Parts: sequence; C-alpha cells; structure tokens
Amino acid sequence: MVTSFLQLNTIFISMIMEAIPFVLIGVLVSGVIQTFVTEAWIARIMPKGVLLRTCFGCGIGLLFPSCECGIVPITRRLIMKGMPLNAGVAFMLSGPIINPIVLFATFIAFGNDWRMVGIRAGLAIAVAFCVSLSVALIFRGTQLRQAPEASGNIVAPVAAALEPSIATAAKPSTRARLSSVVSHGIDEFFDVGKYLVIGAFLAAAMQTYIPTSYLLELGSDPLKASLVMIVLAFVMSVCSEADAFIASSFRSSFTIGSLSAFMVFGPMIDIKNTLMLLSAFRTRFVVALIALVAAFTVGGSLIVGRLFG
Repeated sequence: MVTSFLQLNTIFISMIMEAIPFVLIGVLVSGVIQTFVTEAWIARIMPKGVLLRTCFGCGIGLLFPSCECGIVPITRRLIMKGMPLNAGVAFMLSGPIINPIVLFATFIAFGNDWRMVGIRAGLAIAVAFCVSLSVALIFRGTQLRQAPEASGNIVAPVAAALEPSIATAAKPSTRARLSSVVSHGIDEFFDVGKYLVIGAFLAAAMQTYIPTSYLLELGSDPLKASLVMIVLAFVMSVCSEADAFIASSFRSSFTIGSLSAFMVFGPMIDIKNTLMLLSAFRTRFVVALIALVAAFTVGGSLIVGRLFG
C-alpha cells in the first residue's frame, strides 16, 4: 500500500513538473493575444471559406512551441478574439504535434528516423483537418462556456482599458500593456491550473492501480492494437515533447500504425486536457470532439499500418 502510494506520488509530481513550464508558456501567449491581438486583425488575416480556414488552423501550429497542456488557453483566447471555431480546433489539435520541438523529439526518440516524424506529422494534420471540417458541419457558434463578449470580465481593470471597443484617445503605455499580459496570464494560469492538477492526479492513479499488462494483452491485431495505444495515451497523459520516447519503447510489441495512434491521440486528448477542455467548452462539444478525434485517429492508424507496417 505504501509502495503504491509513493509510486502515485512520484508519477503525479513528475507530471506536474513536466507540464507546468508549458502551461506557463501557454497562458503568457494567451495574455499576449488578449492584449495585442485585436478582433479586426484576426478578421483581416483569416482566410475565407471553411477549407482555407481549416488549412490555416492546421498550419499555424508550427509557430507555437506549446504542448497540449498549454494549447487550450491559447485556443480559447483566439476564439474569443474572433477566430472561427473550426480553425481554432484545427490549431488546437495539430499544434501540440507539428511544432518543431515535438518533431525534433520524435526524430531523436526513433533513432534519427525521419519516416516516423513524417508519419506522425502527416497523421496529426490529417486527423486535425478531418475533425475540423466535421466540427464546421455539426456546430455553430463558439461553443465556449464563457461568451466572447464577457472576456473582459475576468481580467484586471488595466486590461479592460486596452480593449479596442473602449479605448480612449491616449494609447496605453508599454508598461500598461505588459502589466495586462501578466494579469491575463495569472488569471488563465489559476483557471487552467486546477484542472491540470486534478487531471494529473487521475492519470497518476490510473497508471498506478491499472496494470499496463492488461492493456498490452489486448493488442493482438491492428484494430485492437490501435485502440489499446489510444487508451494508454489517454491514461498516461504524457506531454507531447516526451511521448515519442515512450512510444519507441513499444516498437517490439506494436505496429507502426498503433504507435502513430499513440503519438497522435495523446497530444490531442488526454486526461489533463480533457478537464481543461471541459472548463473552456460546452460538454456536448467536448464529448463530440473526443469521439471524432478517436474515430479519425483509429482510421488513420489502420491506413498507416497498411502503408508502412
């Protein structure tokens, strides 16, 4: 009993320590977006049409060095600023996988194998693209729990002074803008942080008390193997910068297709960011999002297995 508790404690603390830096990056980027990015600017750069917006959302993930722990607050802020829901979903799903840090980690984890990097990035973009298009067809509106119009209510008064709709003739000073970034970041951190802690604890408990061997025994065929690896990715809740090293340890037991499912589904949906998603988006939307990601990831992993297995 004591041993299992110590194991749970170790896993829990390691998850928190691993995730905190990326959550901090995410909330600071969110603060920068809230302070410096206007609705008019987003409207100006956003392509017309669902397909182009989806491609745009998939592509901008290359510019954000954030894992799934920090991507939710960034996406929520972008949607509150006027980014269409499907473009935000495409960015939220692809960003934690196709950013340069994660791709380089994958390259190293698989022994300098560019093929696995390409498979992971390609499947991630394909899944994000298909889910984003499905979201555009099924849902209308932002699906946020907090209406965009109310976004100014959760920040300090200095931040409200920076909103274009109520801006005065005097342009805010650089110091006031930086203060607003920090204020937004603090609000986001405490909003997201509690869900990170709860999610990390649940993931650590499942890793401690549910034997991994039970899941591994199920991976006897491509479909079951992909489903098992998706469950493992959800339960283990490892940040995308590190999950490739775990995936590579399963190379002798699982196919390339199932390994790609692990490395794509986990950064998109795990215990930690599911709770963060539930705090930001409506429950019905989150449930549908998880189902769509799971379905397209399994389907894509089977295709990868056929082509590269």
